[in-house]
Amino acid sequence: MNVGVLTAPLYDQSVEEAIEYLDSIDVDAIELGCGGFVGDEHLSTDALDDEETQAELLEAVDQYEMEISALATHNNPIHPDDERAAEDDQQLRDAIALAGQLGVDAVTCFSGLPGGSPDDETPNWITAPWPPEHLEALEYQWDVAIDYWSEINDHAEEHGVDVGIEMHPNMLVYEPEGMLKLREEAGDRIGANFDPSHLYWQGIDVTEAIRVLGEDDAIHHFHAKDTKVYDTNARVKGVLDTASYTEEADRSWLFRSIGYGHGEEHWKDVVSTLRMVGYDGALSIEHEDSLTSGREGLEKAVDVLSRAVFETEPGDAYWAE
Repeated sequence: MNVGVLTAPLYDQSVEEAIEYLDSIDVDAIELGCGGFVGDEHLSTDALDDEETQAELLEAVDQYEMEISALATHNNPIHPDDERAAEDDQQLRDAIALAGQLGVDAVTCFSGLPGGSPDDETPNWITAPWPPEHLEALEYQWDVAIDYWSEINDHAEEHGVDVGIEMHPNMLVYEPEGMLKLREEAGDRIGANFDPSHLYWQGIDVTEAIRVLGEDDAIHHFHAKDTKVYDTNARVKGVLDTASYTEEADRSWLFRSIGYGHGEEHWKDVVSTLRMVGYDGALSIEHEDSLTSGREGLEKAVDVLSRAVFETEPGDAYWAE
């Protein structure tokens, strides 16, 4: 495993400048946004079939002996608005094709979220089976998702790329059982971009979730991102919190820099569990901590993870012989 960074907090620099800075703080991999909510300031899907742009990017990566762990395209390709869905779908397909051209193993994204029926205009996140029409809506959504992601699985297979879906609230897939269901129905190119931050506030045990997904080789990429639950607020209003992320004192939970939601011991356990299930990719830091700056958040996260990752392959268990 190595320490990586999703470069969105560094969009005030060119991609070459961002790579130089990340190298200076001992980062070994980058994840590049190329559309959707994460933006595309460092890499646009316009680079598809643009040999010059691709060569310049790969030259900058090679200069600092880095790797590109994934391309990120976080959008909603099964949105009930047909025009928006078509745009997001094309963006995702182009990102997968671009990843294949660049020799990048994975594209990270969301599962998307349909409406509750063919007539809906707004995505509908179903979190309970009652009243009965909600369960009917959920069944409709899964039919839409399975049809779509089965096609994307075939597209990804064609380009030799894995698709890492981030389990995210307000998306159809937001927890491990849903992730495994989609993978079983759509194909093995579909798996998780395992982001623990959204699991913490749902009360999901992160290391147990890693084991469950790891048993099925379903972890295609990993986002290193922390969350802190603030019990003072959560005890009153629970964790389904719609307060703005910038109203920090009033929220039940916040995204935090690595080490500020859970301590170093926990992150060493996360890294160890990932190794147990065979994950050997990047721990891609996604900074979304509103209590500090992007650079400080990244640097503090790198500091913690650099002590958590193993730099060598496991040795022989001589003591077990």
